[in-house]
Amino acid sequence: MKFLYLKQALMQSLFPINMFEILYHKSASCVMKTPNLLYESLLIIAISPVCSQASKPDFSPVFPPQQQDNREMFRSVRHMIYDLIEWRSQILSGTLPQDELKELKKKVTAKIDYGNRILDLDLVVRDEDGNILDPEQTSTISLFRAHEVASKQVEERLQEEKQNIDINRQAKFAATPSFALFVNLKNVVCKIGEDAEVLMSLYDPLESKFISENYLVRWSSCGLPKDIDRLHNLRAVFTDLGSKDLKREKISFVCQIVRVGRMELRDNNTRKLTSGLRRPFGVAVMDVTDIINGKVDDEDKQHFIPFQPKEFPHLVDRSTAVARKMGFPEIIMPGDVRNDIYVTLVQGDFDKGSKTTAKNVEVTVSVYDEDGKRLESVIFPGAGDEAISEYKSVIYYQVKQPRWFETVKVAIPIEDVNRSHLRFTFRHRSSQDSKDKSEKIFALAFVKLMRYDGTTLRDGEHDLIVYKAEAKKLEDASTYLSLPSTKIELEEKGHSATGKSMQNLGSCTISKDSFQISTLVCSTKLTQNVDLLGLLKWRSNTSLLHQNLKQLMKVDGGEVVKFLQDTLDALFNIMMENSESETFDTLVFDALVFIIGLIADRKFQHFNPVLETYIKKHFSATLAYTKLTKVLKTYVDNAEKCGITDQLFKAMKALEYIFKFIVRSRILFNQLYENKGEADFRESLLQLFKSINEMMSSNSDQTVIVKVCAFHGSSFASSATTRQEILLPTMTDQLKYHLERQEDLEACCQLLSNILEVLYKKDVGPTQRHVQIIMENLLRTVNRTVISMGRDSELIGSFVACMTAILRQMEDYHYAHLIKTFGKMRSDVDFLMETFIMFKNLIGKNVYPFDWVIMNMMQNKVFLRAINQYADMLNKKFLDQTNFELQLWNNYFHLAVAFLTQESLQLENFSSAKRAKILNKYGDMRRQIGFEIRDMWYNLGQHKIKFIPEMVGPILEMTLIPETELRKATIPIFFDMMQCEFHSTRSFQRFENEIITKLDHEVEGGRGDEQYKVLFDKILLEHCRKHKYLAKSGETFVKLVVRLMERLLDYRTIMHDENKENRMSCTVNVLNFYKEIEREEMYIRYLYKLCDLHKECDNYTEAAYTLLLHAKLLKWSEEACAAHLTQRDGYQAATQGQLKDQLYQEIIHYFDKGKMWEEAIALGKELAEQYENEMFDYEQLSELLRKQAQFYENIVKVIRPKPDYFAVGYYGQGFPTFIRNKVFIYRGKEYERREDFEARLLTQFPNAEKMKTTSPPGDDIKTSSGQYIQCFTVKPKLDLPSKFHRPVSEQIVSFYRVNEVQRFEYSRPVRKGEKNPDNEFANMWIERTIYVTAYKLPGILRWFEVKSVEISPLENAIETMQLTNDKINNMVQQHLSDPNLPINPLSMLLNGIVDPAVMGGFANYEKAFFTEKYTHEHPEDHDKIEKLKDLIAWQIPFLAEGIRIHGEKVTEALRPFHERMEACFRQLKDKVEKQYGVRAIVSSLLQSLLQSQLSGSSPFSAAQSCLSSQGTVLSIFSGAPPGLLTHPYLSQLPSRATAAAQLRTLQLQLVWSNSDPHRSHNTTYIQAPTFPPFSFNNYTITICIQAPTFPPFLLTIIQL
Repeated sequence: MKFLYLKQALMQSLFPINMFEILYHKSASCVMKTPNLLYESLLIIAISPVCSQASKPDFSPVFPPQQQDNREMFRSVRHMIYDLIEWRSQILSGTLPQDELKELKKKVTAKIDYGNRILDLDLVVRDEDGNILDPEQTSTISLFRAHEVASKQVEERLQEEKQNIDINRQAKFAATPSFALFVNLKNVVCKIGEDAEVLMSLYDPLESKFISENYLVRWSSCGLPKDIDRLHNLRAVFTDLGSKDLKREKISFVCQIVRVGRMELRDNNTRKLTSGLRRPFGVAVMDVTDIINGKVDDEDKQHFIPFQPKEFPHLVDRSTAVARKMGFPEIIMPGDVRNDIYVTLVQGDFDKGSKTTAKNVEVTVSVYDEDGKRLESVIFPGAGDEAISEYKSVIYYQVKQPRWFETVKVAIPIEDVNRSHLRFTFRHRSSQDSKDKSEKIFALAFVKLMRYDGTTLRDGEHDLIVYKAEAKKLEDASTYLSLPSTKIELEEKGHSATGKSMQNLGSCTISKDSFQISTLVCSTKLTQNVDLLGLLKWRSNTSLLHQNLKQLMKVDGGEVVKFLQDTLDALFNIMMENSESETFDTLVFDALVFIIGLIADRKFQHFNPVLETYIKKHFSATLAYTKLTKVLKTYVDNAEKCGITDQLFKAMKALEYIFKFIVRSRILFNQLYENKGEADFRESLLQLFKSINEMMSSNSDQTVIVKVCAFHGSSFASSATTRQEILLPTMTDQLKYHLERQEDLEACCQLLSNILEVLYKKDVGPTQRHVQIIMENLLRTVNRTVISMGRDSELIGSFVACMTAILRQMEDYHYAHLIKTFGKMRSDVDFLMETFIMFKNLIGKNVYPFDWVIMNMMQNKVFLRAINQYADMLNKKFLDQTNFELQLWNNYFHLAVAFLTQESLQLENFSSAKRAKILNKYGDMRRQIGFEIRDMWYNLGQHKIKFIPEMVGPILEMTLIPETELRKATIPIFFDMMQCEFHSTRSFQRFENEIITKLDHEVEGGRGDEQYKVLFDKILLEHCRKHKYLAKSGETFVKLVVRLMERLLDYRTIMHDENKENRMSCTVNVLNFYKEIEREEMYIRYLYKLCDLHKECDNYTEAAYTLLLHAKLLKWSEEACAAHLTQRDGYQAATQGQLKDQLYQEIIHYFDKGKMWEEAIALGKELAEQYENEMFDYEQLSELLRKQAQFYENIVKVIRPKPDYFAVGYYGQGFPTFIRNKVFIYRGKEYERREDFEARLLTQFPNAEKMKTTSPPGDDIKTSSGQYIQCFTVKPKLDLPSKFHRPVSEQIVSFYRVNEVQRFEYSRPVRKGEKNPDNEFANMWIERTIYVTAYKLPGILRWFEVKSVEISPLENAIETMQLTNDKINNMVQQHLSDPNLPINPLSMLLNGIVDPAVMGGFANYEKAFFTEKYTHEHPEDHDKIEKLKDLIAWQIPFLAEGIRIHGEKVTEALRPFHERMEACFRQLKDKVEKQYGVRAIVSSLLQSLLQSQLSGSSPFSAAQSCLSSQGTVLSIFSGAPPGLLTHPYLSQLPSRATAAAQLRTLQLQLVWSNSDPHRSHNTTYIQAPTFPPFSFNNYTITICIQAPTFPPFLLTIIQL
């Protein structure tokens, strides 16, 4: 046997996708106890749910998990809305019957409530009809219980939706007593060739038995249902499945096919053949255990639902077959009458007789009465088929021992059962019609349905006697009815049942053949228990009534509950029909207690609703109340007597239902006799309660267990008739006794709830006295119970509901009376203190879920009234100087503020509709309590100073509530506090400190807004300015707080922004403010917020600098460490020195991670000094020095990336205030390009527009509502520390090129003024912006704000000429060092300068700057003009050297070009030397001098020799190769060298010094005013020649 799921591609055109198939081979044998059955064909059965989603195309894309969750939510809500729309149309149609309309409304409300839950909306509580409860008309207890029920229903629905979680399925099943399996037969694809019967049922393979009726579908030979109207509507529900069925280890779904036609399919049709024979054909089996237990994920293949026909009209209608379980469901409701007998043909053994082969036996089942009349239409072969009068079995061809296992249901009217019997006739069937007609009945078996003792046929197998006789005699019932039907009966009559020979009994002969059946009786009217039958039929033999009542208590509980209604009817009939006698009263009472106790058992707890239904709808004993009351009182009065205690104990356990019977009986009596005997009834109850009170007051040990039970069963107090003066005090005393000992809390809560529920009703008369009793005896006890109870207790909600109910039902009279009940002052204080603490705890951590809005608002309303009543007590008893209780008042204020600020009252957080409903129903309770707080504060008078500064925080919290009138009424309290402290101490410093500290926490927590800032400013300034002494200091304080609020509001706005850089900016904004106003505690708090942000972004360098600010606040001392200095738990330090040590260690760690080893070394040196000379901690010192050594090594060996710096401008009003219209320098991340940095910026501000120009924007952009970002790269300006006074490694210097920088440069060409077509340089400017940041970068941020400076066009010209000269010089040096370089770039450079059209590029400078007009207008530029002229003059020797090299390397082909270029150069040279003088490059003289210094010879002789060979003084500076300036001699000079030579013609002074005359550095240059500077590597060289003032020539070389 093989299971296969059909693929869509194979079967899509024929069948639905959702189907299963089971394939049998001919060699397979049946597992269903039919070993002879051969499977001859392929059987396909398709089962799918009616409401499948398979037909609805889903075009949903694949979403990420979070979006997918949202999409699933959307789908769920969409489906719910579709359902609601459809149901609404059904309701509005007006065509639904009342019962269906009621059910549909329940479905609608259930769906709405479920939708509210999954959307996190409020829970709606309703009455039984689905109407929303009015909290004003509903008691607190009822409201609480309604919330519990509604919440539970929604939770169950939520669990149902989670179908993939087994445990949730099990929870659902545990809460539901009955289930059903819904099956829709889509098709049977089976090549049969004849009509067939398809029988489906559920089967337990481990117990080898069917557990349900068959669902029968008759299938025609053409492949369609015989009833064509049922095409596509073949549906069945297998019902009555219970929790026991779910626990079955295995359940199979079995489908059997019985062919109806010829004996053999292969028979030739030409012969006359017998037809209509039922022949076995095939069987299909599927394991449905997982489906039954709800473990199958894909319910498009199988569908399992709880069966409630009215709940699922789309699945179950009149045409749906209902296949019941073969056995009782777990609950049998009153009125559910059932009288079914299931008969199973098990097996037989038939002798072949005179035939050569075994017989083809057909069994016919029918039902006859004792007169031999057949009962028509009482046999049901399967659900979905009509009743028949006789049933014919399947025929097994030539099988001696057929095994049928065919089950039919026999349903006989109850009045006919005792006269009826089952008759089984046996007939051989022939395949040929002619022979078949001659075949007669060859044997018969029967069994009576009623036994001799009046009980029904026992369940189980029955081995029937097979009788043989003439066919006509067998048809006569009188022939065999007197004979034994089973072999057991035969043995009981003294005959042998095992004899081999046939025995004659009358006219019948007992055959050697055997036949077994099994039966199962499912009847609510027929019992198989003799004792129960005796009670049910008590009238037939009243003499046995006493015995029958006693025997009832011995009957199995399962049998009793099956006949619950009949049993209760019998008991009360016995009582009513013996109303004049008390003979059976006690026995009936005991029997009733037995039944109630039975149902209280966990095993039968599902029958509680059955008992409730019986009392409400079926109970009719109008006089039962008198007898039940009398018997119960007798038991109570004799509670201490031997033998009574046990029975009284059982009665007390059943007390609730006993009183329900009493009350219902009295109500029925009143309806019949119009309140006759009301006084007697009340008197009997009064006497009963007196007896109960006396028993409860008894100290006897024998009644202890009875009293406990009575206490548990005291819910009878819900009856209005029991609320009497005599009962209530006793009950409250008992409640108090148990509550104070924390005993039986659940029973106590239940009893108190019921009492309060009764007292709330309007039809119970005056209740003031009763509420007072409860208040005096229980209010404080209940309060203490609530206080002592943990939030995780299951009873906390119920006790809070009780406490709320007591307070709600208390009138002003009760509150006024309350204080008198304590007597002593201390008791008053304790009570109020306990109450205030309890209220505050309940408000701060509500016991009810957030969606129980109605319950929470009801509680708030009750609490508000109570708080105001208790506030009146404070004013009256605890305000004067003698009785003033500081802590009590303090608790009051904290409670009132907690009430005002609780989440459930913040209306602005609700939707407009919800807000309107709350305001309409309850008003704004915040205003009410706020005004009360204000009045209470002003009532304090001289005591106010005792609450400053402690009450500043709570009052601030109250004023921050966004309710304008409340703010206006309460903000003046701050001025009152300022006055109080000022009058006491001549300042309000404590108030100021407290409000600044608390304001920070409150605003960060989400409170406060711009309106509050304005109101605070306006109201307090008005008050301060009117005050004689607080005008100035008060105004300063107000302005300070307003500035703080501005920053805190900005911080809060940006705090949850995904852009952490914005959060960092805002944090720095706030911490700088706290630093400015010297609030060290708050300053440190925000330092750590900033540090945490940096660590989240891996900005370890910035995190280190941030912590360093904290460390700088500390001293290396033993001074005690204040609490605010150690705000992190990780620091364990008693002194400032210890804390600073820990901080330094952490900072060094962060600098190391940020590769800022120079900074780590600096801190390490400071720390090492402490370890070595102060702490003498050499172990730590050694560890630190090892770290430092590693840092030094890292500096030299590790390649560190050089971050770029970017200038960023944020323009437009769309940006937050702290960056709006400001420019910042940003330190880029490692290897971050400008394009990546811009992309990151624009991601943070997706609505911003990138500016395409680097020029500053105009006011139109700055004032616009949009966002504009300007970004460009800037160059940091090197600022070396002074310690570097000599040349050092580039690896060391490179750090300072991008770190510890504060100045940044950006240059861009701009034009100013009108464009001059003749002189493009006249209005060409270089705008160089020097950005100076407030702090060095890197720092506590990766960016800082900047300022800018511009440079003039003359400086632009100087810079351009300098760059041109450097360019010529660099190219000349390249050709000198590498003769193989191509000449083309040099040709283009030289020609572009000497060409007459360009004339060196300075002709336009002459027109622009060398005129008298310019000199007159710009006298301050004289030095710059001279410098420009000098640069023009120095261009000539550079060009000369370049042309000389070009002439040496030029090819013959380019010789004409070179000659022309030389001619042009001569013209240029003549012009420049004439106007600006002659300049010459240093010749080999300097080279000789340097060489002599290195070789140790005299510089004097070298210079003299060089001069002599040159002939003239100036010629020594011409012709020298520029490569001299990069000569290695310069780097090989000794640290200090001085030499001098006396010459008679000229003085030449060469000075080696730092490039920056103000600072020491490892850069060397030669300084002289009239020679242009030259650069190589890190060196700059300048040469100067001056006309001598005295003959000697002096040469000095100095290394500084």
